[in-house]
Amino acid sequence: MRRVSSKMSCIVSRQFLQPQPKFQINAFRFYCDQPDLSSRKRPGPLTRYRNLVEQGKLQHDPEQERVAVELDNLFGRLEQYENKMGEYHVKLAKWENERENERRRLLMEEADLKQQSDKETTVSKYRNILETTVSKYRNILEGRWMFRKKPENVERGVGKWVSYLNREKKLDKLVGWRPTPPPAPKGLYLYGSVGSGKTMLMDMFYSATEGIVKHRRRFHFHEAMLEINEHMHRVWKNQVEEKSLQSNISSWIMNLPFDTNVKEWLVAEERYNQDIRMKNILPAVADKFLVDQEMDQRGASILCFDEIQTVDVFAVVALSGIISRLLSTGTVLVATSNRAPDDLNQDGMQKEIYQKLVAKLEQHCEIVLIGNEIDYRRLIAQRSISKAHYFWPLDGIAFKKFEEMWHEVINQSGGKVISSTIPVMFGRSLKVPESCNGVARFNFNYLCGQPVGAADYIAVARNYHTVFISDIPEMSMRIRDKARRFITLIDELYNHHCSLFCSAASSIDDLFKGTEEGTLFDLESFQFETETEGAKLRRNVLAEGNVGSGGTPTGIISMLSGQEEMFAFRRAVSRLIEMQTPLYLEGVCDLHPYFQRQSEELGDDSERTLLSQPTC
Repeated sequence: MRRVSSKMSCIVSRQFLQPQPKFQINAFRFYCDQPDLSSRKRPGPLTRYRNLVEQGKLQHDPEQERVAVELDNLFGRLEQYENKMGEYHVKLAKWENERENERRRLLMEEADLKQQSDKETTVSKYRNILETTVSKYRNILEGRWMFRKKPENVERGVGKWVSYLNREKKLDKLVGWRPTPPPAPKGLYLYGSVGSGKTMLMDMFYSATEGIVKHRRRFHFHEAMLEINEHMHRVWKNQVEEKSLQSNISSWIMNLPFDTNVKEWLVAEERYNQDIRMKNILPAVADKFLVDQEMDQRGASILCFDEIQTVDVFAVVALSGIISRLLSTGTVLVATSNRAPDDLNQDGMQKEIYQKLVAKLEQHCEIVLIGNEIDYRRLIAQRSISKAHYFWPLDGIAFKKFEEMWHEVINQSGGKVISSTIPVMFGRSLKVPESCNGVARFNFNYLCGQPVGAADYIAVARNYHTVFISDIPEMSMRIRDKARRFITLIDELYNHHCSLFCSAASSIDDLFKGTEEGTLFDLESFQFETETEGAKLRRNVLAEGNVGSGGTPTGIISMLSGQEEMFAFRRAVSRLIEMQTPLYLEGVCDLHPYFQRQSEELGDDSERTLLSQPTC
């Protein structure tokens, strides 16, 4: 208890600033060095791994060291590749500007010809009227011929599609093809059992690239799916593109010296050009997927993707389109999963599309198995676990200890417990019944017994560094939907490096073993939020079929296999165990987004002071 008390003093002793929502996480553990502000050179993954083994924080494992060597080799090639990618982005931006300028110039030429054609057509109509007095038959013949006559430079009878293609061909000749990105070093696709060290090694690599690679993002599966869905949602609803299009039209077409009908033709051509781009939506989303919104810099060089899954058709199609696009444009991928790419899509969903993704992964990544079967989270916990973060069973004694811990943390925070509301994606919000200075408390049924999902849990994890969850039951078939939500909740609290306190009906190891009602199989799917026709919609991404006009998913069929469920259970248990260890808790103050926002807002001098303090 003394260890926990000192830890909580560390967490709540600082004067916190109110967090601002930001859709990005930094989920590093104890194995990721804290920023060394005095040196630009950061040690590579292999050096980090061996240092932790020497310090006794990790047990040496030949499989993990082999993967660390692979990551270190990749790390060594990144600096030169980053320089080449910087040159490529300059060329790409120049090419895009030149192509857009030439496209508009061609449109102006076509518009000018069209206006001349319209004037000649008008003259022809008046001439036809005059010639009616001479001869009706001659008038009809000449009128038809004059009405159809076009300038030689204007193509006859072409539709928008042919016109668009011809214009693109001219642009290829005038400006050239899109610049080819430099050959990227092969990334790594790491797979293996729960607790084998996949995420740890990937995060070591990601942390080491700070300051070396400018364009870099790290996503967990849930967060990636939500962000992809949000981008697609905006495109479909024309919330961004339509406004941008109208602005462009107003700024350069409406002020042109053309007649109204020619301007309308230009608007139609621009709309068609936009429609063509939007029909191929996944590349458009991929190009925005790794944009640094703050720096307004486009195209990341590295994507670290934790827990790649193919839980549904949407995931298969979206991941195939976006990852294929990123790999084709020079992004280096380091990913983790519980299965090899060939074995990931066991239900055979969209097989042809998925096989193209597998081919891309094999072309651009080394497929590496971490072959050990040891759960190192459990091994670390056996050496140094603190029981004070998980209270069971749900009896009077455990309840009293849980309440005492809650009051201790709140008293140390020096604030007042209030009810608050936090923003969630898609314009939603979530009410938090009890919170105080980055600490929040929930009942299990409040978080997992109502239609909430990953977007809500990400919002909770970002805004609160310490979370209390009470009355967690043993999972059974009767509450399988709650069990699946609870697993997603644990994933997000872990990914954001939250401190977690639980009161539960059973020990961690027995939590997912089921009850007399039977073991847990065929859980309800992972869910996320979307919107249909302005109404809030709970969308099940394991659904086959379309969303009806009433906003209700039709044809819901769960595709999550029993093996995938058991893997999710084991992962949740493993993470719950690690979240109690001192090694994990020591990182909360430095790694949780709540504290990182504070450091950024306080500035470099304050950051140096905070990082020098041995409180965490």
